[in-house]
Amino acid sequence: MRVGTKIKKDLAAIFKHDPAARSKAEVILTYGGFHALVMYRFAHFLHVHRYKLLARIVSQIAKFFTGIEIHPGAKIGYGVVIDHGNGVVIGETAEVGNNVLIYQGVTLGGTGKDKGKRHPTIEDGVMLCAGAKVLGPFTVGKNSRIGAGSIVLKEVPPNATVVGIPGKIVKIGNERVDDLDQNLPDPVSDELKELSERVAALEAKLKDK
Repeated sequence: MRVGTKIKKDLAAIFKHDPAARSKAEVILTYGGFHALVMYRFAHFLHVHRYKLLARIVSQIAKFFTGIEIHPGAKIGYGVVIDHGNGVVIGETAEVGNNVLIYQGVTLGGTGKDKGKRHPTIEDGVMLCAGAKVLGPFTVGKNSRIGAGSIVLKEVPPNATVVGIPGKIVKIGNERVDDLDQNLPDPVSDELKELSERVAALEAKLKDK
């Protein structure tokens, strides 16, 4: 598919997902997520044609103006929306399918342990809510939803809903996952509990003397 066609589909997707979008002129002139995607597509064209330094320069210019960093080596489909996209980071080997919705603060990154394919593959129709971190060379299946602030470190099947740190599947389709422990870790509470237990142990020792 030609770059121009992808950009038109990106523009149409914004009107589908954002009720605040009132006109094409408004989107083209004021939407940072749309600007970032347009500049990415130009940078990716340069990257594919081995003008890699120039491609990185274009991507850094886009980052400066939009707050969104997309490596020119990433592969991104059409109909993608980056909504309120400040802080979005998409790594070099990440792959993003068609009709994906990405909110602010999302990271498609690596763990630092992998070589070659280091970043996730996001299939068609996925929604990545604000602050979600998807880290590693695995796949997030079609039409899945990643909850706000979740950290996903392993494969996600299609039509799943994932929440928490680390991310856990709470739904597949319309069916809840019954054996899920939805209690998220609280390091402050855990530390206070440990201190309380140590104090109780010391008090018990003092009473024995």
